[in-house]
Amino acid sequence: MKKKIVLAFDSFKGCISAQQACRAACQGILSLAPDAEVVMMPLSDGGEGLVLCLVPILGLREIVFQAHDPLMRPIEAVYAVDSRSQTAYMEMASTSGLTRLAVSERNPLKATTYGVGEMIADALRRRCRHIVMGIGGSATCDGGQGMLEALERHPSLMAALGRDCDITVACDVTNPLYGPDGAAYVFAPQKGASPAEVRILDERLCRWAALTERRGMAVHADAFCPGAGAAGGLGYALMTYLHARLMRGIDIVLDAIRFDDVLQGADLVITGEGKSDAQTLMGKVPSGVLTRASRADVPVLLLSGGIDGAAALLDAGFKDARSVNEGDLRPLDQLMQPQVACCNIEKTVRKILNQYI
Repeated sequence: MKKKIVLAFDSFKGCISAQQACRAACQGILSLAPDAEVVMMPLSDGGEGLVLCLVPILGLREIVFQAHDPLMRPIEAVYAVDSRSQTAYMEMASTSGLTRLAVSERNPLKATTYGVGEMIADALRRRCRHIVMGIGGSATCDGGQGMLEALERHPSLMAALGRDCDITVACDVTNPLYGPDGAAYVFAPQKGASPAEVRILDERLCRWAALTERRGMAVHADAFCPGAGAAGGLGYALMTYLHARLMRGIDIVLDAIRFDDVLQGADLVITGEGKSDAQTLMGKVPSGVLTRASRADVPVLLLSGGIDGAAALLDAGFKDARSVNEGDLRPLDQLMQPQVACCNIEKTVRKILNQYI
């Protein structure tokens, strides 16, 4: 009987894309089972890569528009639209991401989310009724004030938010807005802030929360909601001013692609990422895939570039958890070459597939 195998890989960061990982695994399967039905679903956990992941699967139309980067320089940015559902899929990093800046330019004291507001406004002008936003990879720590400044230039569009358009945010960060576990202390050093600047940023965020409360847009507890500190406090502004709903990123992606429907009739799921460890079980792609597949009683194999703590991963429900580099003694820089990584994925699939189909 022809087997149905679903491939649901994340990217192997710094190495190969999710699409490349799926293609390599597919080649391994078809070399052993040429008549197998292979369904390739390259995934993202909702951070950077969200739009790239969804465009081919959902057949989205890419929108190029004029905006500003974190230092308010003019840029062209991109998001995508599903015209049928009037849904815009976007990443804050497209306008306000760390990748927009050279290392020497990183400065969260100056970086702004203004471009995010421009992106939302552009989607509203195109009559989108739903916005799905990934907020990973930010260069900012402005609490979303720049985003609101851009939106406030368009009062009629601002009024549409919450009334005619809702926002869902892909967010796996649980940090509060300010304090020792907040946006400034935990994330700003990665964005170029010195210890003294971190303290300044934290004080700014604290004052921003107090102002928001005085305006009647929030209560004190909102600053400590899980995810308020995401993307330099952008999560806080999205929740309080724009009434956004924060969800686990992988769940947003799996719902968008109707992954539960894809699993119908499947005999096996193969997933993986660059490295799997305890963090994998905290909302990463393989964890989300495992949860959905387990509900459908479909076994899941985890094939990643590296495996740390295989016993815990097996206890979580994976039928197998192994490194595609197992037995390959070449140095890491060679193993991370795309051609080598794809070859090792293909070989590993061929090696173990017969045990599970």
